[in-house]
Amino acid sequence: MAMGSGRAPNILWYCTDQQRFDTIAALGSPHAHTPTLDGLVADGVSFTHAYCQNPICAPSRASFMTGRYPSAVGVTANGNDYFPPEAEATLVSRLLAEAGYDCGLAGKLHLAGCERRREPRAADGFRFFQWSHSSRNNWPPGDHDYADWLRTGGHDPAVVLKLKHQRKDRVLRPSPGDDNVPPDLHQTTWCSEMALEFLAGAREPWLLCVNPFDPHPPFNPPWEYWRRFDVEDMPGAHFRPGDVQFQARLAAAGVDFQRPAVHPDVIDVRALQAAYYAMIELIDDQFGRLLRWLDAAGQRANTVVIFTSDHGEMLGDHGLVQKGCRFYEGAVRVPLIWSWPGQIQAGLRSDALVELTDIAPTLLALAGRPVPERMQGRSLLPILTGTAAPDAQRTFVRREYRDSSSGPHQTQATMYRDRRWKLITYHSHGLGELYDLASDPWEHHDLWNHPDHLDLRHELTQRSFDAAVLALDPGAPRTMRH
Repeated sequence: MAMGSGRAPNILWYCTDQQRFDTIAALGSPHAHTPTLDGLVADGVSFTHAYCQNPICAPSRASFMTGRYPSAVGVTANGNDYFPPEAEATLVSRLLAEAGYDCGLAGKLHLAGCERRREPRAADGFRFFQWSHSSRNNWPPGDHDYADWLRTGGHDPAVVLKLKHQRKDRVLRPSPGDDNVPPDLHQTTWCSEMALEFLAGAREPWLLCVNPFDPHPPFNPPWEYWRRFDVEDMPGAHFRPGDVQFQARLAAAGVDFQRPAVHPDVIDVRALQAAYYAMIELIDDQFGRLLRWLDAAGQRANTVVIFTSDHGEMLGDHGLVQKGCRFYEGAVRVPLIWSWPGQIQAGLRSDALVELTDIAPTLLALAGRPVPERMQGRSLLPILTGTAAPDAQRTFVRREYRDSSSGPHQTQATMYRDRRWKLITYHSHGLGELYDLASDPWEHHDLWNHPDHLDLRHELTQRSFDAAVLALDPGAPRTMRH
């Protein structure tokens, strides 16, 4: 059994979709309204330099659910036909279910492609499975639990979820008489409703994964939340002259991204930011409902709470909106907060370099379970409990992007980031980027071809190559000489 409580803890794992790191008031965002998350920061350990292992949903989620790199799992892009059966053995939800946990999921999973189909289930260990890939109405009755919930309440999903337009780099501005999805019918609210349904009948110890679609585009906050933000007060994007031209060169070389770069004024980036923060405030409110339930049920003292996201969002930085093969901080760095009253440290803000691969082995360690050899993440338990220094996790973090589609212009890229330097290599294009994050934290001055940094580039390239080789899955265990 785990730690000082004498019994395995419950686990509430709340994972948003496409939420960047700089969106929590207590961690330095002057524009966010996040009282629930601010309280979690005060109660637990916040990792301010946590990095996902892929900038796209399915590879990132497959990675942190298994504690392995996307290439090792075999999920390297969205749209995969199935989750590889071999990788099921390291799904942390399955391992915890096998250890006696009652496991539930509400919202998104996205271990396999689900375009106009219900996601095919892997042996994931979830007894309770209320699935909603997104807030779209792209599935027939019976295939989308959120849409079915709307129908049960007398609402037509085709009406409730209809978008004012299809542009994902524009705000769908609500008004009192022309709202987007109202809060009580919102997918984020539905996730909380399903989570509470699970909790009401769960057997301890339990694992509950809650995965709302927000703040993923479309940027369509409810009026009740949109009205709380002044567009003119938003900070604007991290943008410099020349960014659009730089991004255009990458795009011309075939480096993948969902939207071409434009000047932030073209997309009204301050309105995008207001909508994004409004969506996060709704998340904060709904997350708070779950924490209040734990308090009222007397279960908070024996529940580990995690808050994170699968990847970030460019939100106008460098002229970009959404995601793709880019490795800038807004796209790769995400929130990661842990709390367990009386068992892990409170109020600690750690700047350790952390990967989302570290979540699965940490959960197993907290539950007193062995970590499979094929898990590549490292337990954060020493930092959480204060037996290691707050910055003693990794000397570097890495990310991958592998386009598994057919065609001559596939994008294959990696990122290597240590305490100061970030190296990005576009392997199929002969291109790269190099940034000094100490002097250039928002990555506007590319040093890839700077003559004073060529030796450094070569050294970091060697380190990145070594890290990529060592990240390969070792394959079947060797048990014989021949």
